[in-house]
Amino acid sequence: MQMRSLLNALIGIWFFIAPWVMGFSDQSGALWLSLILGAIQFIVALWGYSKSGWDSWQSWISLITGIWFIIFPFIYSLSDGEVWSSVILGILTALFSLWNLGSKASSNAAG
Repeated sequence: MQMRSLLNALIGIWFFIAPWVMGFSDQSGALWLSLILGAIQFIVALWGYSKSGWDSWQSWISLITGIWFIIFPFIYSLSDGEVWSSVILGILTALFSLWNLGSKASSNAAG
């Protein structure tokens, strides 16, 4: 779980810097959404990493941010590169979160 937490934290950092790297910092809504969701993703992932395991609420928040990462480039009509970057990283975030939820459920069932 710690590797998934670390990867989710890196994805959060990416979404925090993406507006400048990908060139959509001039779109106020996309800029702020990327900054806020990236920061939330980073904080939740580091919190999960530092605790050596995720609580289910952290996985749910991460899943929600992953879904927003998938949706938001279409709301703001970003370019193809920005869309693909956001969608792929959003899918990875959602998959890592679902994996954490599944791991938590199976460990609760076993215990």
